[in-house]
Amino acid sequence: MKKISPVSRSGRFAGGPAADVARFTESVSFDHRLWRHDILGSLAHATMLRKIGVLTKKELRAIVRGLNTIGQEITAGKFKWKPELEDVHMNIEAELTRREPAGAKLHTARSRNDQVALDVRLWLRDEIVRLLGEIADLQRALISLGEKNADVLIPGYTHLQRAQPVYLAHHLLAYVEMLERDCERLWDCHSRVNVCPLGSGALAGSTLPLERELVAKLLGFVDASGRPQLTQNSMDAVSDRDFAVEFCAAAALLSVHLSRLAEDLILWTGAEFNFIKIADAYTTGSSLMPQKKNPDVAELARGKSGRVIGNLVALLTLLKGLPMTYNRDLQEDKERLFDTADTVRATTRIVAAMLRNTKVNAPACAAAASDPALLATDLADYLVKQGMPFRQAHQIVGAVVALAEKTGKPLNRLTFAELQSVNKSFGRDALGVFDLKRAMAKRNLTGAPGTKEVAKQLARWRELLS
Repeated sequence: MKKISPVSRSGRFAGGPAADVARFTESVSFDHRLWRHDILGSLAHATMLRKIGVLTKKELRAIVRGLNTIGQEITAGKFKWKPELEDVHMNIEAELTRREPAGAKLHTARSRNDQVALDVRLWLRDEIVRLLGEIADLQRALISLGEKNADVLIPGYTHLQRAQPVYLAHHLLAYVEMLERDCERLWDCHSRVNVCPLGSGALAGSTLPLERELVAKLLGFVDASGRPQLTQNSMDAVSDRDFAVEFCAAAALLSVHLSRLAEDLILWTGAEFNFIKIADAYTTGSSLMPQKKNPDVAELARGKSGRVIGNLVALLTLLKGLPMTYNRDLQEDKERLFDTADTVRATTRIVAAMLRNTKVNAPACAAAASDPALLATDLADYLVKQGMPFRQAHQIVGAVVALAEKTGKPLNRLTFAELQSVNKSFGRDALGVFDLKRAMAKRNLTGAPGTKEVAKQLARWRELLS
């Protein structure tokens, strides 16, 4: 009996592909990282084939033994990947069949189309769970830095101009909130990743009585009640990459949040702010200027967001013109998906580590927060409490600011007579609004940067993430 080559060209072709074609079309150089999930999928598929009578008990045992051995060799770095076999699936199956003749039956009722869809879903499901853990660790790092500096006030900024005073912890908690939304998006994405496509075949299922539900349960494709989650259209199942796009979109927004955090950290390390000092281990020097200490880790975190956004655009562009069903173009999805997952996970981890090695310069923060102009709105609120319309109060305080600038005085150094010269509504107690401690104590609305509210939010998040 003539031995059939395991390569996908099969009996239809008189010969193998040209060497340059083989190099151009191979994917094992990057999709080999799916090996663990490919083996898991094959073990579940083999178990199902045994149940419907395609495999004997002996054949199933041989396949399980062979796949487990191959997995051990891959883990030990002893498995030789062959580019001429194109991809991870054919490499593993060919080696299994060489060792165990029963391996030739493993591909029954299965196509590489539904096989790769399964592998990518299994892989991405794990990546999402790991990324969620790393985001939670970054949130804990932000909370820890806030708690260690619970009394530190800084200016809050709009348009990168000093606006109103906030606790540093409140500023850091803003990123905790952003990251929580990222977690929610990823969990939502996970629910659509967690659907089993195996059994869809190349595009039209199989005439064999497959038990797709069994495979789904074996691989953990179940809902909260343990019900198997199966794709409902075989054509969609093998061509769908929406779940990959959705992950890359969530990851792109996460990377934008990391970039914004990095930008704040970069600004705060500069001499003009001098709010924080990042440990030497997370900074670099200059090859020319010996005094320099550059926040390169934060800058790279900011820079890598462009790469992740680019991956999302590349995936969308890849999919936009594809006809049903599977097309080889889809081979290009994995490098973009892999790179996105690798990049956001690495960036999340390194930013968390950097924050744990960052110290706050409390005196510099206090000096910046003591600017009485930050409480100009509080002075307007003083007038509002006396019944004045806010628009009028805003205009009057603007005139007070202009007077302070004209006289070269800070707002809190204006005299009662000078305030009265602008508007008679100012009482002798008006200058009391510039007591920073008292001003922060008044901000007790939910979500406000008040003293008690920030302490409450820190405690809430500490409990949620414990």
